[in-house]
Amino acid sequence: MAKKIIDKKSPGRLEALFNRLKSESRHALITFISAGDPDMATTEEIIYRLEESGADVIELGIPFSDPMADGPTIQASYERALKKGATPGGVLKLVRNVRKKSQVPVVLFGYYNPILAYGLERFAKNAHSSGVDGVLVVDLPPEEAGELKTALDAVGIDLIFLLTPTSDTSRMERVARVGSGFIYFVSLTGVTGARTALSTKIPSYVKKARRHTGLPVGVGFGISTPAQAQEVCRSADGVVVGSAIINIIAKTRGKKKVLDAVGDFVSSLKKGVDRA
Repeated sequence: MAKKIIDKKSPGRLEALFNRLKSESRHALITFISAGDPDMATTEEIIYRLEESGADVIELGIPFSDPMADGPTIQASYERALKKGATPGGVLKLVRNVRKKSQVPVVLFGYYNPILAYGLERFAKNAHSSGVDGVLVVDLPPEEAGELKTALDAVGIDLIFLLTPTSDTSRMERVARVGSGFIYFVSLTGVTGARTALSTKIPSYVKKARRHTGLPVGVGFGISTPAQAQEVCRSADGVVVGSAIINIIAKTRGKKKVLDAVGDFVSSLKKGVDRA
C-alpha cells in the first residue's frame, strides 16, 4: 500500500474551481486535446491558448494504440502523437512545463495498460510532482480501481469515473463512493466524436446522477457547438468538448493559425457556456 504523503485539508484545483463556479452560478468548460498532437511543444502552447480563451479544465489524452472508447478523430490524433514519440512520461513532463506558467486544472485521460506498464505508484508520484489534478481511466471500472485509487489518494490526485446512459443505480452509487473531482457523464452510447444533434435525455440523465452523488457532473461525447454547450450546461455543472477541437488542430496548417483557430472556437464555446 502506498504511504500517504498528502493530507488534503484544503481543496485541490478541481474542487476549488467547481466551488467557485457554483458560487458564481456558472459552469465549467472542459476541453480535451491529445498530448503530443501535432507535437509536445505545440500542445503546450495550445494549452495556454485554451486557458486564455476560457477553458476552465484541460483534459490531456495520453496517446494509446488501442483507444477503444474513442472515435476516428481521437484515434487519428493518438496515432499522430505516437509517431512523434509521445509516451506517458512525456505527457507528465509536458504538465510539469505547463505548471511553470499556469495553474489551470489538468486531468489526464487515458487507458489502463500504459499506466499499469508505467507502474501505479510511480505514475501517481510523478503525476503529483508534475502538477496533475485528476486522472480518468476510460477502461477501468470502479470495481477494479482499488490499487490505482490507493496510489492516487496517497498523493491527493482525484480519480474521475465515467457514467453512461446505461449505468444502473448500483454503478452510480459505487462511482459516487470511490470517485472524486467530478463525474464525467457520457451523453450517448458509442464512441467519442462530434455530433450534429444531442440526446434530448441529457437533463434526465444528469438528474438521475445527482440523486446518487454530490460531485459536480460534467457531460461529454458529441458536443461540438456553442449552442450544444449552452444546452448541456442548463442541466450539468460542466461540458466537455474534445473531437471538435482536435478536428481544428488536424485540419489547420501552421502553428499560429492553429492557435488562433483553436482560441476563436473555444472563445465561442465559452460564450455558449456562460449563456447557460
